[in-house]
Amino acid sequence: MSNRPTIGILLDYETSGSFSKRPHYALRTAYFDAIWKAGGVPVGIPYIEDAKDAYLDILGGLIVPGGFYDFPPELYGDPATGEALHPRYAFERQLMADALDRDLPTLGICAGMQVMAAARGATMWRDIKNDLDCGVDHLNEKPAEQTAHTITIEPDTRLHAIAGSAQIAVNTAHNEALNHVPDGIVVSARAPDGIIEAIELPDRRFAVGVQWHPEFFLGDGDPNFALFEHLIAEAGQRG
Repeated sequence: MSNRPTIGILLDYETSGSFSKRPHYALRTAYFDAIWKAGGVPVGIPYIEDAKDAYLDILGGLIVPGGFYDFPPELYGDPATGEALHPRYAFERQLMADALDRDLPTLGICAGMQVMAAARGATMWRDIKNDLDCGVDHLNEKPAEQTAHTITIEPDTRLHAIAGSAQIAVNTAHNEALNHVPDGIVVSARAPDGIIEAIELPDRRFAVGVQWHPEFFLGDGDPNFALFEHLIAEAGQRG
């Protein structure tokens, strides 16, 4: 039997696209490549409600990835409209809550970080380009394969231990950002313009969220790749 821990990666969702005119799951291969290189076995998690617990029972760790889709208005501090939730958020909000309840090692990436924070009561800015005076174009500054700006990492945080530095360069591809962050969530890194770039939950064994996309930088010794290595190390100790 393999001694690699199984890491679930929540699949993204498209109603239609170049792959199919019908609803389908989709996710870049880089997420799977990162987990395998770091020493885990990656498996995709579809939105099968009745299978949620079965997946969590067999996983050593979880990644909730990035994606462009609509969150409900109450996450932005607006009144609820009663409209149906986007299929991905309808599934992942409970998946994230259950994973945190189980203390399952979890890494949230971009939208996944926002979902992690929302599970603990955080709210978000809907469009930082219009809502805030940003010094960086966080959506289109550079292609995702290139670093776009630095982040400053708080000392004595898990991210600081992972990165081994107080400052690293990251890519960027988001138009939303965390706004109000309640007690119990540690903001571990910010961009030069103050945008929250990383969070962690100190009451969990490994619950880290990053606003950028580390899966594009998988070189040995890269602090981005170290995020996956640390996830795998914690997942291997589960149980």
